[in-house]
Amino acid sequence: MYRRKAFTLIELLVVIAIIALLMAILMPALNRVKKQARAAACKANLHEWALVFVMYCDDNDGLLMDGYSGGINGTWVGALRPYYQEPKIRVCPTATKPMSEGARGAFAAWGVFGAGIASDHPGWSGPSEEGDYGSYGMNELAYDTPPGASRSEDRWRTVNVKGAAEIPLFFDCMWFDVYPRDTDLPPEYPGDVNKGGGAGEMRRVCVNRHNGYINGVFMDWSVRKIGLKELWALNWHRGYNRANAWTKVGLAQPSDWPEWMRIFKDY
Repeated sequence: MYRRKAFTLIELLVVIAIIALLMAILMPALNRVKKQARAAACKANLHEWALVFVMYCDDNDGLLMDGYSGGINGTWVGALRPYYQEPKIRVCPTATKPMSEGARGAFAAWGVFGAGIASDHPGWSGPSEEGDYGSYGMNELAYDTPPGASRSEDRWRTVNVKGAAEIPLFFDCMWFDVYPRDTDLPPEYPGDVNKGGGAGEMRRVCVNRHNGYINGVFMDWSVRKIGLKELWALNWHRGYNRANAWTKVGLAQPSDWPEWMRIFKDY
């Protein structure tokens, strides 16, 4: 008499166990590949932004935009609008959900702005254009601001400067610009962007989006990853002290950093 073959319960359980084991082995590798793909896509975005900045500067004798004197159109958000078509390049693939939709922390995008005010960001009451959003930001001290503007003597104003490869221009950021000082404190925890107590704005850009790094465009139009601790060692503005208390040259100790940052490379 013909008998149809089938799995026994034990055999079925063994197969399920093997599949579960393989998944447990493969998932971390798949997650790593996914993160690497997002970091590569972020760099691709920034290469496009480098070209956008090149076109703008070529049209303006090497000068950058003038900052807030022209409202949102004086910032990169508005000034570069004629030079690109796809607004999605304003977003790092690891930080696509905006604050207006409840996102917070290192993987939040700024925006989506309402009409005339970026009400999603605490303390912000400046100009904006409805619908703007993104997760990259610019070095505010690169703007070509009018005479008499805050820290006017520190600003780069033009990309035609010595040491451009060490001057950060555009990068992963939790707001559309950052106003750094060499005395700024590091974030106490991932996603800490509070500015109280004189902590400053370096926290906006010290976001762990790419496994201890962010991605950025420099004033020589190069694109590379930037270590979170390295942020304090870059040449942010004309008066910036690169031998500050948070660098190896300034004798920073591993124990000086918040605990979550101690695993990252020193600079």
